[in-house]
Amino acid sequence: MEKELAIIMPVYNEGKSIVETVNQIKEKVKGNFCVYSVYDFDEDSTLPFLKELEGETLKPLKNKFGRGVLKAIKTGFEETEEPFAVVFMADLSEDPKHVNDLVAKAKEGFDIVCGSRYMRGGKQTGGPKLKSFLSRMGGLSLRLFTGIPTHDISNSFKLYSRKVLEEIKIESTGGFEIGMEIVVKAYLKGFKIAEVPSEWRERKEGKSNFKFVEWLPKYLKWYFYLIARKIFAFSGTFK
Repeated sequence: MEKELAIIMPVYNEGKSIVETVNQIKEKVKGNFCVYSVYDFDEDSTLPFLKELEGETLKPLKNKFGRGVLKAIKTGFEETEEPFAVVFMADLSEDPKHVNDLVAKAKEGFDIVCGSRYMRGGKQTGGPKLKSFLSRMGGLSLRLFTGIPTHDISNSFKLYSRKVLEEIKIESTGGFEIGMEIVVKAYLKGFKIAEVPSEWRERKEGKSNFKFVEWLPKYLKWYFYLIARKIFAFSGTFK
């Protein structure tokens, strides 16, 4: 039976903790899926455990663009063929059970489904307060100013249809802002976008690879990109 869902999971020296992550995914995610664990280099401490777990529902995948989470996600998008793709973090900051909610919503006819910490039913536990505040305010204000149908534009936990991934040209150069770029461009192209509540919690082990100061300007680029096009669309300034 062909797989319907690719779970794209960038990894970086996760070590033995990846076993718990994969086990939880297998236990909680329904349907026919495959986890593609994208690693950057052969010495990554995750790789020995990935090789032990490799099988029908898990495949290690080497980052073909170099190193970094953005390149890992791009590799996952390009090297998979399933109708739907979900980006999922190896640290279990998201509960795998919410993958089922993303897929169910997509099957209603949506091209992108965003996991939302800031809509009713969503939740965020822990994390830097400034980062959380800016993320929440950015998502809510962008929804207010542009009508984009998600409260949580910056969350990486999203489902994309294959059609979207084939049509959107990715320009991001930083990291997790790739998800924001895709949603913004898809919205401007008229793709159907929805959101479902999700829960995020700060990772218990290891160190986050989120580079707040370095990546903030890259998020702001797509924030103002969308606002500019919505505000000035009537004048024909932007095509």
